[in-house]
Amino acid sequence: MVTSGGDAPGMNAAVRAVVRTAVAEDLEVIGFERGYDGLLSDMAVPLDARSVGGIIHLGGTFLKTSRSEAMKTDEGVRRAVAVLNRREVDGLVVIGGNGSFRGACKIYAESGLPIVGIPASIDNDLAGTDTTIGFDTAVNTALEAIDKIRDTATSHERVFVVEVMGRDRGFIALEVGVAAGAEVILIPEIKYDVQSVCERLIESHRRGKKSGIVVMAEGAGNCMEIAEALREKAGFEVRLTRLGHIQRGGAPTAFSRLLASKMGAASVQFMLKGLTRVMTAVNCGLIVPVDLEYACTAEKEIDRELFELALKLAT
Repeated sequence: MVTSGGDAPGMNAAVRAVVRTAVAEDLEVIGFERGYDGLLSDMAVPLDARSVGGIIHLGGTFLKTSRSEAMKTDEGVRRAVAVLNRREVDGLVVIGGNGSFRGACKIYAESGLPIVGIPASIDNDLAGTDTTIGFDTAVNTALEAIDKIRDTATSHERVFVVEVMGRDRGFIALEVGVAAGAEVILIPEIKYDVQSVCERLIESHRRGKKSGIVVMAEGAGNCMEIAEALREKAGFEVRLTRLGHIQRGGAPTAFSRLLASKMGAASVQFMLKGLTRVMTAVNCGLIVPVDLEYACTAEKEIDRELFELALKLAT
């Protein structure tokens, strides 16, 4: 087992579920520390029911993680396969996001080793699954911060531009924006122009709103430019807040822990059933296997109906 790429709250709960389910099936489990770099360096540690005790409530991953440049090369993939063969590994569980799964697909192509991916990513950008481990926690972390920002925005009658994580996708920004009652939500998937943002807030102010919240994904543009435009073109007193990596940390929510536990247990069962290259997904409340390569290469659609609802509710 390996946890790879960006950390997500609930990874530890997934590790715990995989290990304890495997032990119940009389399987031996080893974990490779520090992601794929640890796999390449054979940084293996034995895992049993007791070694994963007391971690379900912890954020991050106790196996550590990294982003491996070596796994992007053919030589790196061959080295990984050599370590797995030397260790006589019968199946690999990869807990991570799309980059981690692309690496897993390369290992499968090189070796044919059964691989099951568990989607753990605060970005929720993996196709084939309704949600990912850590997404709910990240949204709630951002929501708690924005609720506090709303208090000071209202007190001082200011506009706050709040940047949340989402370098390429706007799933966090959209959900937290709706939940926080943001006046404007900016995401990479839907084009906008600065003038329309200014006009929307001016109209909101005309209707009696004296403060406002603009939630934007980091990949939706330059937040400093948006803040400056609102000052210069709309005449608002504006403050900028970047929430950054606080969205990655912290104790996972109950939902993230439950999802991780279910996915971890199901992943072991999928492997025992002979599935060879799948991601453990949740569809309409059911835990199901989907093709791993599809999950990390197809583009997951943003919920445009939710975006349209956000526009209506912000009036």
